[in-house]
Amino acid sequence: MSSRQPKDLREPSGAPKSADTAARDDLNGMLSAVALRDRAAFETLYRRTSPKIFAICIKILRDRSEAEDTLQDVYVTAWNQAATFNPQLSSTLTWLGTIARNRAIDRIRRRHTQPLDETSAEEIVDESPTPAALAQLSQERQRLERCLQALPDAQRHAVREAFFTGSSYAELATRMSVPLGTMKSWIRRSLMQLKACLER
Repeated sequence: MSSRQPKDLREPSGAPKSADTAARDDLNGMLSAVALRDRAAFETLYRRTSPKIFAICIKILRDRSEAEDTLQDVYVTAWNQAATFNPQLSSTLTWLGTIARNRAIDRIRRRHTQPLDETSAEEIVDESPTPAALAQLSQERQRLERCLQALPDAQRHAVREAFFTGSSYAELATRMSVPLGTMKSWIRRSLMQLKACLER
């Protein structure tokens, strides 16, 4: 899959897309390509998003060297976990921003030398969707929640953790006390089941 997405600036209904919507769709397409191990898409995604993600890291950590290390962790996670991204829940920037925030906070907790103020802890990309977009996202979220409820408890928890925290398979396996292979199988089967449910 090519990293360059077609410049289709019209919605399926025929209405023109806004620049923000087109950019969002472009990034979502890149992340979908990354899930298929498209290195060119990954490089483009990094160039397009890393300045904003680095800004989150530096704001929370207040140390350039640590922010650079965290940024690297974020994109390693993105490469490994791109298949868990669901554009019906969030945008690519928000997904990457959530991973960055969690990784940065984990670093602060490990070093125990700098208190985390409330403003920094809440720092994340805010794309401010329109009311119409919010209504559509609400309907899609309800559909997704119904599909999630059809999953067994452990798999549902694993999928939520993978998406909302950006945790790796290894981290999830350790946290839930299951073999790594089992965790990978859970996530893979759960995503396939969710996809089939959402397409019905």
